[in-house]
Amino acid sequence: MPAFTRIQSTLIALLLFMLVTATSAFADKASVTITAPESVKAGTEVTIKIKVVHSGNNFIHHVDWAEISVDRKEVKRWDYSWGSTPEAGTFEREIKQIVTVPIEVSAQADCNIHGSNGAVKIQIKVTE
Repeated sequence: MPAFTRIQSTLIALLLFMLVTATSAFADKASVTITAPESVKAGTEVTIKIKVVHSGNNFIHHVDWAEISVDRKEVKRWDYSWGSTPEAGTFEREIKQIVTVPIEVSAQADCNIHGSNGAVKIQIKVTE
C-alpha cells in the first residue's frame, strides 16, 4: 500500500474514532444542584451533596472541575482531566460541614469545552 493511502486511511480511522468516542459533541454546559437541610441546630454536622449533570463524558469532552464553597470560600474542589474523567455524565459528590451560624453554600461545575451554567446557591439557617 502506498504511503499516501496509508496516511489517508489512518486519518479517516482517527476521525471515525473521534466521532464515535465524542458521543456528545454538542452537549450542554455543566450544571449543578445542591441538596442540604434548610435549617439545623447550631453545632450540627450536615451533609451537603451536589449533583453534577453534563451530557458528555469522555476523554475529549467532560466535566473539568466541580466545587463547593461555603460563605464564598472554596471548601472542596474535584479536578478532572482527559485521563481521569468523572465516572458518568451525571454524578454526585458530598462534604460534611459543621454549621454554627447561618451559611450560604454555592456549587458549580465546568465543562472543558462549553463552560458552566453558573453557580447555584442555597442558605442553611440555624435554629435554637
